[in-house]
Formats: sequence, structure tokens, C-alpha cells
Amino acid sequence: MTLKPRIFKINIQIADMDRHYYHDHLLTIAQHPSETDERMMVRILAFALNANNNLSFADGISDANSADLWDKDYNSQIALWISVGLPDEKIIRKAVSRSKQVIIYSYGGKPVTIWWSKLKLNDYPNLKVINLLEENTKELALLLSRGMKMNFTISEGEIMVSNDAACLNITPQILK
Repeated sequence: MTLKPRIFKINIQIADMDRHYYHDHLLTIAQHPSETDERMMVRILAFALNANNNLSFADGISDANSADLWDKDYNSQIALWISVGLPDEKIIRKAVSRSKQVIIYSYGGKPVTIWWSKLKLNDYPNLKVINLLEENTKELALLLSRGMKMNFTISEGEIMVSNDAACLNITPQILK
């Protein structure tokens, strides 16, 4: 018997003072059976940090050669490719050659340091790598619930995530 994805309806309010983007989004997100709560919440955070009218969830969890989120124009040109986790260097090279901008949101503590030290990606001006501290992503995963309502406030690179039960401050580390 095949496991089915869990479906979440999430209402997020974004106040991004850095980009002057203020908008509410009602998202329907499928959590793949193999996806952890932590990874799903990092995907939601990545959405909030890059939200626009064209940003959508892609097949990254079920297709390792695809983005987790992307912004495609009407001609299917990829303006923004977002990957969550520790993608293989081959996938990163593919992404930077196919899209105008690539952002990787890494998380997971010590494995990130090992992953980052092995990559040779300095030649790509359209690549940005952001690391999220393990304690922040673990706390973020605790906010997960069905029918979530979340607020994201972004100012000067700092992120405040809140819901009815908790508030969390996240300071991302820019690796590249």
C-alpha cells in the first residue's frame, strides 16, 4: 500500500520590509511521506522570503532534478530556482545554467559544513546559498499544524515567524 501525502492549508501573512512586499497567501501544500516536518517548514519559510505572484511549489521532493520552489514566467523561463537542503553539486550546476537566480536554503547543522566545504561554486554570480541554524529549523518544525495561520516579518535580514502559540526569531547565515 502506498503512503499518501499529507495536505496542509496554510494562511501566511508576509510583511517584508526589505523588499517592500506585504501580502497574504493561502497555500495548499502536500507533504511527501518521506519529507520531515522540518524540511516542509523550511520550504514554507523559503516561500515567505521570496514570495511573489509567480512563485510556486515544484517537484523537488519527488524529483531530485527539480527545484523545490520556482518562479517561472509565461514562456516557462525560470527566473528563480529555490532548493531546500543539501543538493548535489551537479543539480546546482544545472540550476544555475537554467535560471536567472538560484537560492539554496541549507539546514541541518554539521552536515551543512561538510557539504559546503566540498562544493566548488564560486564561479556562479547568480547563486546564493543561505544556511539556517539547526536550532531555528527544529523550532520552526514545532510550529507545524493543520490549518496553520502564520506571520512572517522580515526586516534587515532578520526573520520573525509567529503563530497563535509561539514566536521565533531567525537569523540566516549567508554562505555565498
